This record gives sequence, C-alpha cells and structure tokens, in this order.
Amino acid sequence: MPDPQLVLAARVQEALSAAFGPSYADADPVIRPSQFADLQANVALPLAKKLGRRPREVAEEIVKNLDTAGIVSDVEVSGPGFINLTLSDAWIAGAAQQALEDERLAVPVVEKPQKVVVEYSSPNVAKEMHVGHLRTTIVGDAIARILAFLGHDVVRDNHVGDWGTPFGMLIEHLLDLGEDAAERGDSSVSDLTAFYQAAREKFESDEAFADRSRRRVVALQAGDPETLRLWNVLVDVSKQYFNAVYGRLGVTLTDDDIRGESFYNDLLAPTVQELEDKGIAVVSDGALCAFPPGFTGREGEPLPVIIRKSDGGYNYSTTDLATIRYRVDTEHVDRMIYVVGAPQSLHFEMVFAVARTAGWLGDEVKAEHAKIGNVLGTDGKILRTRAGGTVKLSELLDEAVERAGAAFDEIQHDEPFDDATRARIVQAVGIGAVKYADLSVALDSEYVFDFDRMISFHGKTGPYLQYAAARIRSIFRKGGLSPEDATGPITLGHPAERALALELLGFGAVLKQAGDTAEPHRLANYVYAVADAYTTFYENCPVLKAPDEATKASRLALCAATLRTLITGLDLLGVPTPERM
Repeated sequence: MPDPQLVLAARVQEALSAAFGPSYADADPVIRPSQFADLQANVALPLAKKLGRRPREVAEEIVKNLDTAGIVSDVEVSGPGFINLTLSDAWIAGAAQQALEDERLAVPVVEKPQKVVVEYSSPNVAKEMHVGHLRTTIVGDAIARILAFLGHDVVRDNHVGDWGTPFGMLIEHLLDLGEDAAERGDSSVSDLTAFYQAAREKFESDEAFADRSRRRVVALQAGDPETLRLWNVLVDVSKQYFNAVYGRLGVTLTDDDIRGESFYNDLLAPTVQELEDKGIAVVSDGALCAFPPGFTGREGEPLPVIIRKSDGGYNYSTTDLATIRYRVDTEHVDRMIYVVGAPQSLHFEMVFAVARTAGWLGDEVKAEHAKIGNVLGTDGKILRTRAGGTVKLSELLDEAVERAGAAFDEIQHDEPFDDATRARIVQAVGIGAVKYADLSVALDSEYVFDFDRMISFHGKTGPYLQYAAARIRSIFRKGGLSPEDATGPITLGHPAERALALELLGFGAVLKQAGDTAEPHRLANYVYAVADAYTTFYENCPVLKAPDEATKASRLALCAATLRTLITGLDLLGVPTPERM
C-alpha cells in the first residue's frame, strides 16, 4: 500500500540532496502527522544546526527543490521551519484504488524475511491455565500472525512446563488413582487444578508418598521407559485441555508447536559443559554459576545466574540457555521473541547476557523479551476470584460469552437470528471483546479487566469493531451486491471520504511498526481509527442512496476497502468478525 509518509520521505530526501548536496540525501526527513496539514516534515530544525543557518531559511530552500508533482497539492512553511504537506485528493484516491485491487491491500512482503521464533502461552502440564496466561497467549499469537503476514518465517513455540521435580508426585498420584483414570474421563484427573492440588497435599503430608515421588523423579530424569509412559499420559491429558482453550480463543498454536522443557533435557549437560570450558560458569557456594557483567545486588555484589544447583539439578536458566543454543546452532533463527510476564525481565536480561558472553547470541541474532504487564481487577489489584484465588481462564471466557449474550440482546438488530446463529455470534463477540481489550493496551502496561467496558458496543472495544464490519456487510446485502463487485473507481468529494481513504493508506506502515517492535497494540489502535473514520463517513455519505451512480460506485468501493482492512487487521489480532450482528 502506498504509504504517504514513505513516499514523501523519498521526495524530501531528493530535495535535501538537490539543495545541500548528496551527503544529505540520507538524512531523516522527520515526517510526522500534522494538525495543520496531512503531514509535516521537520527536518529543517535539526539540519539548520549542521548548516549554521536559520531553520526557516533551510525549510524554504527544501521547498524550492521539492518535487510535489502527482502527490502534494499544497506546501507551506510554518513556525520556525515546519514544512506542512497536504496530499492531493487524486493521489489519495488512486492509492486507495490500488489497495482495493490488490489481494494484500498493497501491503508489501518484507524484502529480507527473517526466521523468527515467537515463544508464547507456555502453560504448565497438569495445571489449568489461569488469567495470567491470557495475555501471553493472545499477544504472542498476534505477534506471530503479524510477522507471518509480513513474510517472515515464523516458528510458533509453546514452551510448556513439562519437566522437573513436580512430575514425580504427579505420576505417583496418578498411579494411586489408577493410571486408567485419564482414559475413563475421571474428573479427578481432567480437573487439572484439583489433580495438582491433591498431589501437592499428599506430598506435603505423607512422607511415604513423598519418598516415592522423589524416586520417581530420578527414574524420569534417567529415562525409565515405564515412567516416561506415565509422564506421557499426563502430557496428553494436558494437551487436550490446552487445545480446548486455544480453540475457544482462536489461537493458532497446535500440538506441533509444543516444544516443552523436556525437549531440551539432553542438551542441558552439554550446554553447562560448554559454559564451564569457556570459563563462564564457576562454582559458588556449591552451585555452578555465571556472573554476567553489569548485574549487581543492593550491596554491589555480583548477581549470579545459577546454571546447576548445588544438588546437581538444573533449573529454568539452564533450560533457557540450552534453548538459545539450540535455536541459534540448529534452527538458525534471526530473532527470538519471548512473550513472558514483565516480572521475568531480570531473568531474561541476565540469561541473554550469559548467552552473548558464550558467543551464542551475536549481532546477527536478536533476542528480546516482550514484557507482559499484569491483568488487574476493578480494585486495581491483581485480578483474583472473590475468594482470593487465581481466576481460571476457562471460567473467565465463560463469563465473557455470557455477558456478551446479554449485551447483544439489548441492541437493535436489522434482522432476526435463530438460536444457533445467535450462539455463534455471541461466542465471537465475547471472545473478541476479551482479546481486543487486551491487545489494545501496550503489552508491558497493566490494565483493568472490566467486563462492562470491554463488552460495550460503543467506544474503543472489540464489539464496536465487529459491528462496524457487520454494518458494511449489511450495506452490500441490502444492495444485492458482494464486496468483490465494488470496483470503483474511487473518487473523493466529501471530507469524510478523504479522511477514510487517507486512514486506509496507513495499514502497511502500521503493520511494519507492529512487527518491528512486536507490539500488536499499534495495529489494534489502527483498526479502531479506521472504524472511527468509517463511522463518520457512514453518517455523512449515503452509499446506496448516493446522489449519482458514480458517487455510489466510489463509496461502495471505499466500503469494500474498509471492510477488507478491518477484517484483515482484526484477523491478524485473532479477533473474529461475524457476518451479521
């Protein structure tokens, strides 16, 4: 899609070269939105210092050499040296027409695709997913979708917690219940939270059970076939549960994307050995530790990354380092994005530092922690049940759909729905509301989980956006047309038409920014801006009752381009768009 900012940046750089010499051709034109025009070039201010001239004089010199043909209708120097640029209606209309006719809405595929691992969701086996998994799951999925659409080779990685000491007690508890309990659909196993809590209670109160559990851990880590078979029973039950939640959320993770901690078990010892051989890991208080430079405690003492515990066991840091080593050496990735809670920031900073010291992370590989902020209740504290417990994700989604149904029944509909259709729509609205409310917030920010606000059909919400798309589809149904029939040509007469078309042209730039920064909220905010511009258009520009056929054809084409932009944008966020509402 022709991005006005990129097009104008190229023109301004040509003007800089012509006015001040080729050495200035690569200067940042500093193109920004303007309240006085469509866009503003602010390069004259920083450039004036280098040239030793007044900013306004520099700006005027740029304008003299600026080629505005075919794109800019008006140029004005204002203030100390701002260059205000107003795009021509013809160029905007032509660019919107180009987007309409392209299957990708004229969004280009990246010139240099990267292999990107997006690690997200990562629940624990034999434990239910809770509200804390909501953000890591849907934010990670949106990042993966956006990067894949841009043309990158995306590896979705569900780094589940499926290894370690708890599995000794879990396997023994399964044996006490009868290993066929899972096959029987015994609720004592299928209710993962109750299963885990019962095993933990027995471990803490029954010394004989605890001894059996410890021996079972040793057998598991030694690769005992029978223990591994029992371990797989627990993993399979958990996978079924995970997939049920992912299905409800519309998340693209599959069993093939699960690469849990167990996958790296055989790589732990070689990873530790390499760190020892390179002198990076040393014994400290009985444990093997690495001390990455720059990390100190309150008293100034070096902070350790424990690589191997004093009892010889490994931990999360060991697994994470082995994972980095595998991704770089075996998978040859260019970028790793860890969608994990913000409290883990120091852990990842230190692990990345150790990996860089070991030479596993060079300049050619980027590792980044997409920090996920907490979900708060309306009281401003971490969201919990009334009893103070952790909110189960499945129960939260149930309530979202229930509330969506009540809100849906209160709005006026253009046509009646049968029960099955209503159920499908309400499911999409409830899940879409939860996802959009989360994704519209910067991922490292905390946000208040408020059902009343997120399920509203007014304001910056998922239902509002879904309804905007459904309203456009309704126009085509009433006109006896398909959106594919709307071919234009697009022309711009009313200011609302121009504003909508100009908003549509920003899609490609926003997607690139969201992919580069791994920040889906940029896209979430953009699709809202598109829907908002469309609402103004809808209220001011009759479509089916346009004054003439040419105007009608143009407005139908704008509707079609808007619909595709909304559907594509929301799909990349994982938010469904019902055909009717």
